[in-house]
Amino acid sequence: MTRNKGWGIRARSAGPVVIAAVALLAGCEGVQGAGSPAGDESGGAASDGRAVSPLDNPDGTGPGLASVTGESDRAEAVDLITKVTTKGRGPKTGYDRDEFGYAWMDTADGVPLARNGCDTRNDLLKLHGRDVRFRAGSDCVVVSMDLYDPYTGKDIAWKKAKAAEVQIDHVVPLSYSWQMGSSRWGEEKRRQLANDPLNLLPVDGSANSAKGDSGPASWLPPSKAIRCSYAVRFAQVALKYDLPVTAPDRSAMLEQCGA
Repeated sequence: MTRNKGWGIRARSAGPVVIAAVALLAGCEGVQGAGSPAGDESGGAASDGRAVSPLDNPDGTGPGLASVTGESDRAEAVDLITKVTTKGRGPKTGYDRDEFGYAWMDTADGVPLARNGCDTRNDLLKLHGRDVRFRAGSDCVVVSMDLYDPYTGKDIAWKKAKAAEVQIDHVVPLSYSWQMGSSRWGEEKRRQLANDPLNLLPVDGSANSAKGDSGPASWLPPSKAIRCSYAVRFAQVALKYDLPVTAPDRSAMLEQCGA
């Protein structure tokens, strides 16, 4: 097993890339209470066993989001989150989704799965879904699949006719990133953040809408079993892109992993 020296996370092979679900932009600004750290509920791994721990998935190209369990893994998670810097959340002035490129562009160079002939949304559906079916004559456009949603712990039988049932979540919301410093980035880096598999998960549409642009102090996944994993993924994105988080958000992230 090797470790990514930049983040101190394991870079173990995640297994074959499979296939996954459709997504829409999350634009709602809802907020849900963060709650307490992971408990004993189920929901930590996909029902077919494919989900990968974020500690073993530093580039986001493994499927799902498995629970972080065990004392050593939780210690590693805490160490990772501690590396994230903090600052106050700035104004939203000037934010526009188009500042991050058009939605689900395949041409965001510098991130996995770019320029493969398939847009980011369908790439994520293929990656995370099971029993994926494509539009006739296409190996890209997903029309149906089964998705295990890590945020709610439920299986979703998704069809393109009801696309909003599954949305692609930006783990670190783009608006949040804007307020934390991406407003000063070049367009290429913003496009990378918006299309990087590390920052993207297909999830239950209502959970994604409830999250809006909240940080972890204001919103955490309903499934308590996955909250430490979510905090790790948030931290991985923040570290990769040199983004700070607010002090309350980092405290909430640490709390979910038992710190």
